[in-house]
Amino acid sequence: MKENREDIELGKFISLILRHSPDTIGITLDAHGWAKIEDLIKGINNAGKRINFETLERIVKENNKQRYSFSDDRTKVRANQGHSIDVDVELAESIPPKHLYHGTSRRFIDSIMDLGIQKQSRQYVHLSMDFDTARSVGERHGKVIVLKINSITMFNNGHKFYLSKNGVWLTDSVPVEYISLQNKDYLELE
Repeated sequence: MKENREDIELGKFISLILRHSPDTIGITLDAHGWAKIEDLIKGINNAGKRINFETLERIVKENNKQRYSFSDDRTKVRANQGHSIDVDVELAESIPPKHLYHGTSRRFIDSIMDLGIQKQSRQYVHLSMDFDTARSVGERHGKVIVLKINSITMFNNGHKFYLSKNGVWLTDSVPVEYISLQNKDYLELE
C-alpha cells in the first residue's frame, strides 16, 4: 500500500525525533534508541501535529524505507538506523556480500577518493545491496555517482559490518582502497 502525503510528512517528523532530535518534542530515548509510544504520541500532538496509535502503526508498517520497528510488546518504537545521536540499536555483526554500493553526489567524489567514505554526523556509513537502491539514495544529494565497495575484502581485513532490520548495511568507514570507480556502471549518472 502506498503512503499518503500526511503520513509521509508525519513520518519525516518521526524520523527527526527518533534519529536526531527527541528533544524536539521533549522526550528522551533509552540507550537502545527506543521511545515510549505514549510519550511519542503525546509529544507529537503537543507539537501541533495529529497522531494516534493507529496512525503510528500505519506509518511503521507502510514506510517505504522500513525505517522504524516496534518493540515486541508494542509499547516502544525506534528508528532502525541512521541516528546522529548516540544510541545502540543492538546490531549484530554480519558477513557482507562480495560487493555493496554507495550512492552520493558527484561533488563529494574528490573528498571520498582522498579520505574514503566517512560517516559524517551519523553513527555509520550506509551501504546498499544493489546499484539501483544506492542510486536512489544518492539522488537526494545532487548529481549522482554510485560507488562499488569491495565489502568482503574489507570484512576479511578486519572491518566490521552490520545489517539493519530494514536491509541497510552499516560500517564505520570505507577506506579508499575498497572503493571502485573503474567499471562504467559506477561512473557519473546524468
